Amino acid sequence: MKGSEKGININAVTTWVRRQPPKMKLILGLVAAVAALVFLSLIVEDHDNLFVAAEAVHALGISVLIYKLIKEKTCAGLSLKSQELTAIFLAVRLYCSFVMEYDIHTLLDSATLVTTLWVIYMMRFKLKSSYMKDKDNFALYYVVIPCVLLSLAVHPSTTHNIVNRICWAFCVYLEAVSVLPQLRVMQNTKIVEPFTAHYVFALGVARFLTCAHWILQMLDTRGRLLTALGYGLWPSMVLLSELIQTFILADFCYYYVKSVVGGQLVLRLPSGVV
Repeated sequence: MKGSEKGININAVTTWVRRQPPKMKLILGLVAAVAALVFLSLIVEDHDNLFVAAEAVHALGISVLIYKLIKEKTCAGLSLKSQELTAIFLAVRLYCSFVMEYDIHTLLDSATLVTTLWVIYMMRFKLKSSYMKDKDNFALYYVVIPCVLLSLAVHPSTTHNIVNRICWAFCVYLEAVSVLPQLRVMQNTKIVEPFTAHYVFALGVARFLTCAHWILQMLDTRGRLLTALGYGLWPSMVLLSELIQTFILADFCYYYVKSVVGGQLVLRLPSGVV
């Protein structure tokens, strides 16, 4: 009885939120984000650990994806183009790490790149019969070309080689929008099976944790983090990219949580969600 009452209360809240005008939804989203940031700042002593946590959640999402491909032997609902964009920005980021700031994150990115390349291989060759190519119709030049142009115009002002600085900016910008083809696939199908939903939700959580890491670190250093990144527009663009990554997936994550709480295994997205 209590479970059914809980479900009714959650449905009432979600129905009320859904009926609100766009401006009110934006305000509610910002309030929820600020509350989450305050919560993280209180329970996580070293805010640098949030970045490690983000990478761990991302790895968990990829593990779910690998399980889907191996056990279910299907890649239906997945975007090959998103995986290719992910491989591109990871490869560029690895190059920058090797020539600019080699650290533990380089090893983590290497593992992520290897698994992403494996996913691409499975989708292109082993499971290509289940690949929904007609649904994966997002034109990559819509994101790649703007990212290239933006990286040429706005990049770090460090003492590194200009090519390396442009590459660094490119991978930051491309990562922010790499999930767009996956969202297009889900927009076209309107129904998202569990493993794909888990994977995309993990991306959303990972990107929120990364965004929280930057914001809290900026507050901890009283803005000195921005000057450490350089001068000009670059520090602001880094933070903007992190925010874009988070808000791109915010709507999907809302419906994912609603679906899980409601006990639904398959996520059905309303029109215009992604």
